[in-house]
Amino acid sequence: MIEITTPELQNMIQKPDTILLDVRPVDAFNGWAQKNESRSGHIRGAKSLPLKWLNYIDWIEIVRHKYIQPHHRLILYGYERETAKIVAERFEQSGYEKLFVYPHFLTEWVKNESLPMDRLERYQQLVSAEWVNELIQGKKPLHYDNDKFVVVHSHYRNREAYLSGHIPGAIDMDTLALEAPETWNRRSPQEIKLALEEHGITADTTVVLYGKFMFPDNADEFPGSAAGDIGAIRNAFIMLYAGVKDVRILNGGFQSWQDAGFEVSTADLPKKTVVDFGAQIPVRPELAVDTPEAKMMLAAKDAELVCVRSWPEYIGEVSGYNYIEAKGRIPGAIFADCGSDAYHMENYRNEDHTTRDYHEIAAIWERNGITADKHLAFYCGTGWRGSEAWFNAWLMGWPRVSVYDGGWFEWSNDPQNPFETGVPEGIQFQTL
Repeated sequence: MIEITTPELQNMIQKPDTILLDVRPVDAFNGWAQKNESRSGHIRGAKSLPLKWLNYIDWIEIVRHKYIQPHHRLILYGYERETAKIVAERFEQSGYEKLFVYPHFLTEWVKNESLPMDRLERYQQLVSAEWVNELIQGKKPLHYDNDKFVVVHSHYRNREAYLSGHIPGAIDMDTLALEAPETWNRRSPQEIKLALEEHGITADTTVVLYGKFMFPDNADEFPGSAAGDIGAIRNAFIMLYAGVKDVRILNGGFQSWQDAGFEVSTADLPKKTVVDFGAQIPVRPELAVDTPEAKMMLAAKDAELVCVRSWPEYIGEVSGYNYIEAKGRIPGAIFADCGSDAYHMENYRNEDHTTRDYHEIAAIWERNGITADKHLAFYCGTGWRGSEAWFNAWLMGWPRVSVYDGGWFEWSNDPQNPFETGVPEGIQFQTL
């Protein structure tokens, strides 16, 4: 294990088979200045591999999933040299030999404006447990300039998920408040307006949403009741569509709150209603695409429908849901692998449920033809997974991204709509 200088780092990262690893928390990697640094984010080209992940028994599998192999030359850095060395020692124990530590991130790299750094475009909308804790304590956390906020514990038909433990001061919101079970599409503007007012939310309220992952099981009557983490982002999408100006997601959901060791409440808090939402819903109609526009996008050269489903759903082996009989996919839709099934998003999340390194997501998307220069409409079966993939693209600052709200459920319910099954001929997809 060798310590290197800034000039040596600049030279080494240009060489093939070299991987630069950022061992700081994912929130720091995304752009949050956790040490009051003058420039936030990460060294350009780095991968996120936080020290925290050493606690997971399958750490080496996480490493391999990031295509980090023993023949690679690894350079590790963090806020302190000690944390980088701890991770380097773990690599050494796992048979990696070409290990280097860069200890000058804060003292040299950050302070030199000519040295390149990157950060997630809308990182402020993806907050840490520490940020939320400051907020509920009445402080003014970084990038918060408001005098009213609501913390929302999202769930689907599962108030027990809320009552069994939630962030102090949080209210609960069933996803059914904002989407209709007949179609699983967003509700009407009038219904959305009433629901938001009943939950104390106006267009000017800062809303922080999170969910609780409870190991969904497809054999359950309502598997989505255990996938509140995805439901939170579904609610966030509809709120942004409606016109809430400042919507935040707790990165990692309730798991992050627990990992941070903060207090957990079981109080059943009442909602504090407001008189008027304060805007004409929808303020941002372009965020939602319905079937007529989806069909036009399929025929357009500058647009794509992006299928955020599992491979068995995409090729028509399963429908993915116990209430959808039809199997198959929309012809022409591009595959953007969600993970194992309709209630999991493993390919978009880290082991601790935080959002995956956005460079990795974007790279796989672009290899599959999902690029930022097109109008993209993400969809799944009913809108949850499509909303989460959309949220990732929105966080990246991609300019024309929407959710095809009807998804496979609405598409397959019309016998006039075409569908396909099997592996698409002549197309090689790379999964996430």
